Amino acid sequence: MTAVASQDSFGAKSTLDVDGTSYEIFRLDAVTGEGLDVASLPFSLKVLLENLLRTEDGADITADDIKALAGWDENAQPDKEIQFTPARVIMQDFTGVPCVVDLATMREAMAELGGDPSKINPLAPAEMVIDHSVIADVFGTPEAFERNVEIEYERNRERYQFLRWGQGAFDDFKV
Repeated sequence: MTAVASQDSFGAKSTLDVDGTSYEIFRLDAVTGEGLDVASLPFSLKVLLENLLRTEDGADITADDIKALAGWDENAQPDKEIQFTPARVIMQDFTGVPCVVDLATMREAMAELGGDPSKINPLAPAEMVIDHSVIADVFGTPEAFERNVEIEYERNRERYQFLRWGQGAFDDFKV
């Protein structure tokens, strides 16, 4: 579920045409006003500002939130939280497996309470990358890759079965 802005207080919503394809964008230069100098913001804060413009809803993210970030003062003491809504979450398996366990547990609790467990899903598209658990037991032969994959699946069969279940059970979750 990608957050969609229901407000555009600064008129920042625009389109960018590239080779005949139009993309929806939110222009940072639309955020203007006294004490606001968007051009001088560090790149990381520009990314956060674009996120606020894209997800402004008037409730959780307001024009005041956008102005507060656009008027950032590096010498001031932080006094306001920055709302951030990721468009996608990428996890590696060490942290991702516990997240899937938590979601599965929440589904179980929802069912026990008489609710609809299928309503428990990641709030943003989530992708898990399993990238570091493979051990090279076999090497130096043409079949080394295939054999190492076989051994990996044998060692971690339960984990992979659980993740396969999670990929099928949850919306917007890929392994």
